[in-house]
Order: sequence, then C-alpha cells, then structure tokens
Amino acid sequence: MPTSRSVQERFAPHSACFGCGPANAKGLRIRSFPSPVGVGGEGLVAEFLPEAHHEAFPGMLNGGICGALLDCHSNWAAAIHLMATAGTDAPPCTVTANFAVVLKRPTPMGIVLSLHARVVEASVDRACVEATLTAAGKVTATCVGNFVAVREGHPAFHRW
Repeated sequence: MPTSRSVQERFAPHSACFGCGPANAKGLRIRSFPSPVGVGGEGLVAEFLPEAHHEAFPGMLNGGICGALLDCHSNWAAAIHLMATAGTDAPPCTVTANFAVVLKRPTPMGIVLSLHARVVEASVDRACVEATLTAAGKVTATCVGNFVAVREGHPAFHRW
C-alpha cells in the first residue's frame, strides 16, 4: 500500500474505532486508499496482515475479524463516495445500517490480505457497498452493506 496517508488518517486521525481507528492501539487499524486506475475500478483498496491474536484456529483468520475488516472498509468507501458526490472537502460521518458477510473459504494467516470496496448504489445520504476480502488471489469473504450519513444529535456525528 502507498506510504501516503490513508483516508482514515486524513479524515479521522483521532478515531478510536476498533476496525479503522488510527488512534486505537489495540484495533485493526485498517488503512484504506482510493483504488488505483485500472485496479478493480472505483472504490477503495486496503491491505491487512493478520496477527497471531486474530486467529480462529491454526493458520486461519477469525470470521469476526473478516467481518470487521469488510464492515469498516465498506463504511469508508461509502463516506468517500458521498463526499465526492456532494463535492465537499470532508466525508460525512457514516454508520453501518446493515451488512451481510459471506465467508466463502477459510482466510489464511501469515500473508497480506487485500480488501476492495465499491459503491453500487447511492442517494444523497446513504450508499450500498459491495466488498471482497482476498488472500493469494482467491476471494475468501464478501460483503454487501448499507451505510448512512448521520445527522447532528446522533452519537457518531462528531466521530471524525
């Protein structure tokens, strides 16, 4: 992944989110970047190297960690898309309305995993995102989720 700042580091450097918060020393600290031209189309990409404490059984990643990776990465894809569509300088604070993960095969430990998320449908304040988790060129998990921009008064409104 690039050495430049991720969308999380750029727009939410103080976020303590378990999945994507740069300020959470015990979190996953996902670093998402705009997809390079010609690499999976629009959306966001990320890489993640699981650590031993993310293991479900010998050599395989915990399914909940797979879900957290897909959820947070997808949420950021929605936020960045809504920001671009609105023409603003910062993304709206978005939250997960729902998401469904399909674990297609065990996700191995010890290798860099790839994430890709893209918006497939959107309105002014919400987006539907499809995402994949890939290991060694094989899709190990997929996700479809809906993410909503929250308004003043919502507990997540000022989180980034």
